[in-house]
Amino acid sequence: MPDKFWEVLSMLPQATRETVYMTALSTFFACLLGFPLGAYLYSCSPAGLAPRNLLYNTLSRVVNLFRSLPFIILMILLIPLSRLVIGTSIGPTAVILPLSIAAAPFVARIAEAALSGVDQGVLTAARAMGSTNFQIIRKVLIPETLPALVSGLALTIINLIGYSAMAGAIGGGGLGTLAINYGYYRFRMDVTIGAVIVLLILVEAVQIAGTLITRSLLSKR
Repeated sequence: MPDKFWEVLSMLPQATRETVYMTALSTFFACLLGFPLGAYLYSCSPAGLAPRNLLYNTLSRVVNLFRSLPFIILMILLIPLSRLVIGTSIGPTAVILPLSIAAAPFVARIAEAALSGVDQGVLTAARAMGSTNFQIIRKVLIPETLPALVSGLALTIINLIGYSAMAGAIGGGGLGTLAINYGYYRFRMDVTIGAVIVLLILVEAVQIAGTLITRSLLSKR
């Protein structure tokens, strides 16, 4: 039993680093894609800065389509794109592309909902001072919605940790691959439990950090 215990411990650090690597980069790219999309969705929504109903409805349906696809299916569909862009469809780096695409619509909806919650009086005052739509978004909406955006970002990271674990089912690497290939397939419940415990610790750490940062931002208002 002690030998098995130390064997599990020796495998966890590398798998954890791969999971953190996948999650961090995919969060960055998801925000890079999702936040501008969410801001644009808000701007062209019926209650937005520059309403365009047809464009909004079209983009909204596309976002909903990508959000409704199970991640494991989306990852399989994106295997040819991963091979084209990255050169492989296996490993932590290859998973970053589908992870980013899967999370971007989620980020877009979070951004749209946060921006939509700003009081219209604030927008009216900004318009009265001659601000452009871009200035309103950058100088008014983003500062006003920063706590909500940080809270939403924490939820995004938590979702991506779960997605990265699912990616292990088809060779994505990280704690998911460790739990499935070295735990489930080899009937090593200790390996599976170890991977799950680390995943829970990562999720809890992200949730606590998100809550603390959100409270700090709210207290400074």
